Amino acid sequence: MSTRFNLEQLNTSAPEVFCAALADIWEHAPWVARGVVQQRPFASVEALHSAMVALVAAQDEATRVAFYAGHPELAGEDSRRGTMTDASVAEQGTLSLARLEAHEAERWNALNRAYRTRFGFPFILCIRRHTRASALQAFEQRLQRDRASELHTALDEIAAITRLRLERLVSDESITRESIPS
Repeated sequence: MSTRFNLEQLNTSAPEVFCAALADIWEHAPWVARGVVQQRPFASVEALHSAMVALVAAQDEATRVAFYAGHPELAGEDSRRGTMTDASVAEQGTLSLARLEAHEAERWNALNRAYRTRFGFPFILCIRRHTRASALQAFEQRLQRDRASELHTALDEIAAITRLRLERLVSDESITRESIPS
């Protein structure tokens, strides 16, 4: 996500450009951007984000669970192998989750297995809002919850993750004449 866009550019770009620009916001789910492209123009980045979250929330449970399943486990094998999306690598890197000591990695692995067994999808957390200790605490607390609560919380966490990604990618600033190359 190195190229930065402003909202006006996204609102007026070709649909395929809009979808490509937002492809990395949603983990392995380009259908989210495709699903909102016809709702343009968006009045704000927040409106764009809200439309995308609403689209995901409107999906049936099986579709949402399949979407959640596309997210990497925190400190999981993909983290240690470096096979996640660039955004996930950067996010998990804020807590050095790819470089855990063996005993720490086993604790995370056990929590990941327990969570996936209990709920049928990986534990999803907006890691940029946590320390390693608070992430572990959230993991343990959420393991005690019911599936309906976790289905809702997973979407809330994805919304937080995607909002931060979107803020890094898109600004609400308009293009000025001075910023347009001649």
